[in-house]
Amino acid sequence: MTADSTPSPSAPADEPTESIEREDSVLDDLVAGGIFVALGLAFAIGARSYELGTAFRMGPGYVPFVLGGVLALLGFAVIGVGVVRWRQVGTISTETPHGAVPWRAIALLTASIVVFGAGVDPLGLAPALLVTTFLAALADRDNSVLASAVIAVGLTVACVLVFVMLLQLRLPLLGWALGG
Repeated sequence: MTADSTPSPSAPADEPTESIEREDSVLDDLVAGGIFVALGLAFAIGARSYELGTAFRMGPGYVPFVLGGVLALLGFAVIGVGVVRWRQVGTISTETPHGAVPWRAIALLTASIVVFGAGVDPLGLAPALLVTTFLAALADRDNSVLASAVIAVGLTVACVLVFVMLLQLRLPLLGWALGG
């Protein structure tokens, strides 16, 4: 506001200021960076129990070890960004601006993973992918049942083409429960 009580054109009253947005992202950066570091170190430490090999003759633990290390380094970088923002803002807000927890999406995505894990052997790759991608597409509130079915069919066809036809992986399209 200026001295004559007119709103200044650069800062409308109903829009959040940049400092509030930065304050919210400080805690997000610190938490996300911590999660990246924890997961990266867990994979890198877990990979040490396998033979690492060399860059030219990679053992089974090489890729998880390297990717875990890269993830941990990225986590430290994200934490560094959070610390720099924290010093600029001077405080960390504990209020959550993220809204309600999306329980429907959490339930449907969890169910899709469980269905794939439990169904890929008895049903086969194609039906398990179809059901899994359908449930995952339904997790988005913007998708209708028809849109979710179209997404499921498209992704199933794409996965079968890539993994079975192009890469020639020996994955049964139909499982024993469906006569495959």
